Amino acid sequence: MRENYHIQIGRETPEGHARGRLLAIDPGRKRVGLAVSDELRLTARSLPPLRRSNWKDLLLSLTDVVRQFDVKAVVIGLPLLLEGAEGDAAVEARRFGRNLQLSLRLPVYFQDERLTSRAAEESLRAEGHSERMVAGRLDGEAARLILLDFISHSS
Repeated sequence: MRENYHIQIGRETPEGHARGRLLAIDPGRKRVGLAVSDELRLTARSLPPLRRSNWKDLLLSLTDVVRQFDVKAVVIGLPLLLEGAEGDAAVEARRFGRNLQLSLRLPVYFQDERLTSRAAEESLRAEGHSERMVAGRLDGEAARLILLDFISHSS
């Protein structure tokens, strides 16, 4: 099990904001994985990934998802190095989170995502999915695992 590591941008704590859907975002270089919780924050399901594009187009797409699911807070995967330090990818994820919080005006939290993509790939393969199906679902499944980790550490 990964170490509980979430840091908030915004005013509310996860415990103080215990109702309403969460949106998990796993920002990759080519695609952005997404997952959403139920309103009670008990379960999570993956959503189709977004193609990584310029900030304006990506923000419009994320705004649509936030409205569609009535999202109350965002959880972003924080790609720490294996030893737990923050590298360039984590710095970029934090920048992404700050920009998102300013644009969406929602609380933004970060969740340690070390080895999440590997766990997602193993899970999809264990379910018997083809290589093509694994590739298409990997980003959303990684976001779902990030969200489930965040939910389990916030309750």
